[in-house]
Amino acid sequence: MFSTRAIRALAFANRNRSQRFYSRQAGWQRWRKPAVIVGLSAGACGYAIYNYDTAYLVAVSVYRSSVAAKVTFQIAWDYYRNFPDLPPEDSIDDAERQAILKARSDVHLRSAEKVKRALMKNGGVYIKLGQHISAMQYVLPLEWCLTMQALQDQNTASTLQDLDRVVIADTGKSIEQLFSSFDTEPIGVASLAQVHRAVLRETGEEVAVKIQHPMVRTYSDIDIATVSVMFEFIHSVFPNFKFMWLSSEMKNSLPRELDFRNDKHNAEQVAWNFAKHADIPLTVPRMIQASERVLIMEYVRGRRCDDLLYLKQHDIDPQQVSCAIGRVFAEMTYVQGFLHCDPHPGNLFVRPRAKGSAPHGYNFDLVLLDHGLYRQLSSRFRYEYAEMWYALMKGDQDGIKYWSRRLSGTDLYRLFSIILTGQNWSTIEEKSLSRTTAAAQFNMDTLMEQQPDLFQKIIEVLSLVPPVLLLVLKTNDLLRMIDQRLFADQPPTVQHHSQLRLWMRISHYCLLAIRDAREAEIRHKPTTVSVVRVYRLVFNRLGFWFSDMALTLYSALLSIQDVFIRCNLLLSSLFS
Repeated sequence: MFSTRAIRALAFANRNRSQRFYSRQAGWQRWRKPAVIVGLSAGACGYAIYNYDTAYLVAVSVYRSSVAAKVTFQIAWDYYRNFPDLPPEDSIDDAERQAILKARSDVHLRSAEKVKRALMKNGGVYIKLGQHISAMQYVLPLEWCLTMQALQDQNTASTLQDLDRVVIADTGKSIEQLFSSFDTEPIGVASLAQVHRAVLRETGEEVAVKIQHPMVRTYSDIDIATVSVMFEFIHSVFPNFKFMWLSSEMKNSLPRELDFRNDKHNAEQVAWNFAKHADIPLTVPRMIQASERVLIMEYVRGRRCDDLLYLKQHDIDPQQVSCAIGRVFAEMTYVQGFLHCDPHPGNLFVRPRAKGSAPHGYNFDLVLLDHGLYRQLSSRFRYEYAEMWYALMKGDQDGIKYWSRRLSGTDLYRLFSIILTGQNWSTIEEKSLSRTTAAAQFNMDTLMEQQPDLFQKIIEVLSLVPPVLLLVLKTNDLLRMIDQRLFADQPPTVQHHSQLRLWMRISHYCLLAIRDAREAEIRHKPTTVSVVRVYRLVFNRLGFWFSDMALTLYSALLSIQDVFIRCNLLLSSLFS
C-alpha cells in the first residue's frame, strides 16, 4: 500500500506531464497553418526557380486569360443592362428614337474601347483579332470598326536582343553573323512580326528581314483557346451571339501565318501565277530564305497604296492604282483561285518607275506583301461566285435567290446580297449596280435603324456560310476600303464613277469565269456531231465578247466624263 503522500506526488507528476503534452499540442496547432503556408511557398519558389520558363509561362497565360475574361464579362453585362431595344418606327416619336439610338451607340463605343484596351494589353494574337474586326465594316456597327482600325498602327516592337535570340534559334547564326548591316529601327511592325532592312553578309544584297515576335508562338495556343472559350461562354449566356465562326477562323488560319515557310511558298506560287500577265503591274518580292520564324526576302522600295500625297509627288494616277488592284484580285478570285486574303493598305505598296520602262505600260509597280494568309478556291466555288455576282449586276432576282442558296446555304438572299456588295437592296433590285447615274448610298447604321434585327440576321448568315466565303467577304471589304481612300479627295461624281468601274471589272471577270466554265462543259458534253459543238463554242465566245465590249465602252465613257469634271474644277479654281 502506497502512503497518502506518495499517491499525491504521483498524481502531481501525471498532471504536469499532461499539461506539458497539451501545451506542446496547442503550440503545434498555433503554428501549423503558418508552417503549411511557408512550406508550400518554399516549394512553389523552388519549383519556379528550377522550372522558371514553365512557371513564367503559366503565370503570364493566366494573366492574359484573366484580361480577356474580365473584358468579356464587362461588355456582356453592359449590353445586357444598357443596350435598349429599338421599337418600330411608328410606335415612338423622333426624339425618343434618337435618344435610343444614342444609347445604343454609346454602348457600342464603350464596349469597343474596352475591348481595344484589352487587346492592346495582351498583344500578338489579340491584336490580330482586333484587326480582323476592323475590316468588317459592312457587317459590324461603325463604332466597333472605327475603334479597331487604330490597331493597324499600334503594334509594339520587340527589342533587338529578343529578335537576335529568335534568329539564332531558327537559323543557328546571329544577326551579326548573317548581315553586314541591320537597321535597328523596324520599317514595319505588325501583330505577329516586324520587318527590318538589312544587307546580307555573304552577297551584299539589300534585303528585308521579317522576324516573328518572340512570345507570339508561345502564347498562340492558349490565346486561341481563351478566345474560343470566351465566345462560347457569351453564346451560352446570350444564344443570339453567333461569333464562334470568328474564333474558328483564327484557329484555322493562325498556325499557317505563324510558319513563315508558308509565306515563301505562297509568294513563289503567286509570282508564278502572274508571270504570264505582263500587262498587270504586279511585283512579288523574291524570297531568299525562310524558317518558321525568320523570312529573308528582296527589299523593295515603295509606300502604301493609299498614300495620296506620295502618289501625287510621283505623278501616279490613283485611278490606275485602283484599276491595277482590282485586276490583280479579280484574277486571283475568278481565274486562278489562289487568293491573298489580307489585302489591307500596309500589304499593298506602290513603287514608282519610269513610264514605258516595263511591258505593262504603267509608271508604277504594285508590290504585294505578307503572303501568310491565302485560300485555294475550287473551280466550282469560283463559278458559283461568278454567277452570283453576274446575277447581282443584272438585278436578276431569280438568279440571286438560286446562287445565294448555292453559295451561302441560306435563304436570306437579300441580306447576303447586301453583305456581298455593300449596297442597299433597292439599288440591286432596280438593276442599278453598274448602270445608275447617281451615287448609290449605303450605310449599315441607317439600315440597322430601319431594321433593328438586321445585325442579328447578318450574324446568322455569317455563322452559316462556308469558311472560305468568310475570307472572300473580308477581302472584298478591305478592297472596297482601299478604293474609297484612293478617291477620298475626288469630287463625288468621280468617286461614284470609280465604284461603277469596280463593278464593271468584276463583271468582266465574272463573264470570263462563266465563259470558261460553260466552254469546259461544252467540250466534255458527249455529242455525235462536231459541228454542233463548234457552233456552241463560237456562240459562247461571241456572247462573252458582246457583253464585255459593252462594259469596255461604258468604262471609256466614264473616263471621258471624269476628264471633263476635273477640267471644269480646275477652270473654276483658276477663275474664282
